[in-house]
Amino acid sequence: MFTEVQTAIPPFIADLDYEPSPQVSADLEQAVIAASSLDLEFGSQMASLGTFLLRTESVASSRIERVDATMDNLARAVVGIKATPEAQSTIAATRALTAMVTVAGSTGRIELEDILDAHRQLMRDDPTDGRYAGTLRTMQNWIGGSNHSPRGAVHVPPPPELVPDLMTDLVRFANRQDMPTIAQAAIAHAQFESIHAFTDGNGRIGRALVNAVLRRRGVTSRAVIPIASVMVADVDRYFTLVNSYRNGEAGQFISYLADATVRASREARASAVELAAMPARWRERVHPRGGSAAGRLIDILLEHPALDAGTAALLIGASTSSTYSAIDQLVVAGVLHPVTQSKRYLAWAATDVMDEIESLNLRLRTTTDRE
Repeated sequence: MFTEVQTAIPPFIADLDYEPSPQVSADLEQAVIAASSLDLEFGSQMASLGTFLLRTESVASSRIERVDATMDNLARAVVGIKATPEAQSTIAATRALTAMVTVAGSTGRIELEDILDAHRQLMRDDPTDGRYAGTLRTMQNWIGGSNHSPRGAVHVPPPPELVPDLMTDLVRFANRQDMPTIAQAAIAHAQFESIHAFTDGNGRIGRALVNAVLRRRGVTSRAVIPIASVMVADVDRYFTLVNSYRNGEAGQFISYLADATVRASREARASAVELAAMPARWRERVHPRGGSAAGRLIDILLEHPALDAGTAALLIGASTSSTYSAIDQLVVAGVLHPVTQSKRYLAWAATDVMDEIESLNLRLRTTTDRE
């Protein structure tokens, strides 16, 4: 008979120190330089790049949880048209990530209420756990095993009565100023995953916490580093290193996150270059007249790669008929493609932009396979 379970209780970390080796210190510094350079190099296009990176990170973070939406379904969810549960969940992950990093950047703090609000954004529409959205768990949970029993679980987090104090301690740690930023982000993430503060959504909130720490410490001011795209390329390694943290080996996960930050920043830079080149290519295909609705539509596609006719008309300041004519021109040229079949609810997506989300993830997966 299964009569008892042993839980893993992480230590309080708010006042603990971490001293990296000289090599790890150099790796951590290189990671900060790689991440911060995105804002510096691509400031003029940060509105469109920021939107792209937010969606890329949310797609990858969701895929780690086996929530995998196609790009067309994601586009439908962005527009607000009926989409698959996976797409709706990915959009919710984008809301949560946006909320957490925005507050961290504007206040210079990460508070428990900010984490709870991000979880509320993520889980409020979930058919199973929506009723627990934005609240710390009051029941025991576990990772692995089955839905009914922790037998064979990989990790059994602390009992629910310990969660509030552990989260208060984690927030204190996340707001420290006296340790390397990447190390702080790595430890905060691994500690959060060890606490497992919510009934569901812990992985996505924990990964959002990484970018929140980067934003709070001023490493980024507008960009989101697509670190989850590295993690999803080798999920087993990522989970193994988080588990090593629970065994007292924090250094391995810290080094991993430093390397992931460098690689993610490098590929985000490549995507930024590709995005910047798209409008000129689109104009070569469409040949819009100066000031035409088609030309104005091209100008907004990087920041709004999924839209319906009503939204497009408002954004470009054109009549409905002119907007439909512009959309038709871009569809014929292969710049846009329809993501709906219904004649009642029409929406389109910028093919190249949506493809680049997949391309970034593929590039990171390819480099991981070579290592």
